[in-house]
Amino acid sequence: MPRTVTVGLDGSPESRAAADWAAREAKLRGLPLKLVNVWEPVPEPIAQAPLLGPETHQHWSERVPREAAEELRAAHPEVDVLIEQVTGRPAEVLTGAAKDAEPLVLGSRGLSGVGGFMVGSVGLAVVAHAERPVVLVRAQGDTSGTDSDVPPSRPVVLGFDTRAPDDTLIGFAFEAALLRGTSLRVVHGWDAPPYIAHGMAPDFELNAQIAAEQGAALTEALRPWKLKFPDLEVAEDSLSGKAADHLVDASHEASLIVVGRRIRRAALGAHIGPVTHAVLHHATAPVAVVPHD
Repeated sequence: MPRTVTVGLDGSPESRAAADWAAREAKLRGLPLKLVNVWEPVPEPIAQAPLLGPETHQHWSERVPREAAEELRAAHPEVDVLIEQVTGRPAEVLTGAAKDAEPLVLGSRGLSGVGGFMVGSVGLAVVAHAERPVVLVRAQGDTSGTDSDVPPSRPVVLGFDTRAPDDTLIGFAFEAALLRGTSLRVVHGWDAPPYIAHGMAPDFELNAQIAAEQGAALTEALRPWKLKFPDLEVAEDSLSGKAADHLVDASHEASLIVVGRRIRRAALGAHIGPVTHAVLHHATAPVAVVPHD
């Protein structure tokens, strides 16, 4: 099946912000844009109400994607916009849609008064179970505007773990920066020596040694990728402290944050790591979550 940039659309300002971001992504990638509208059937007693009959449901369920598609075609005439309407549970349908997405894009409301996302249960469920990249795009809390207009010249930021670097995650970030014609900033957080937690005096020589070792490990892990993308400007930041904090800070000047999620096929247990979970809730730029083995 041909790839598309796919967006979950429910008519909310959040999903419309996501659709606009997805249309730009589709243009960058030279792919069609697919709007997936999921309709959950209402309980039978409600469906039989005079003002909520089947014809009314069908009218509103068809109107949302049709009007959105018209707006997107006018704003992005070079993008082929497709519509798919599906009946079912949104989280299940969108997780399935992610299989053919490049990537799947979802909207998220901004937290009132706080820079960051309010990720709903559907969004979290899709991120936790999709086996293709999922991008969360923030809409402002007052819905008067969106953060989909982040300047593309800002760098793509990649959260990097030198202990378990993954080619799928790294490749996605490098290609995203190349598509946007911008630079890539790689952020790696490492734990400070344990004596800090015990209130002991800092050992500056030890700190410097650890910092040098961590920086060297990051440089070595990125070496083959820099050779593969010689024209891409890559900045390396190996920083002491929590990776999530550094990534959230970096999101204020980023066009896209890229983080990973290890695929766990067990039905129970956590499916989103703590760093990715924190970034999803507090970053101010769009966040791409890339699943990997």
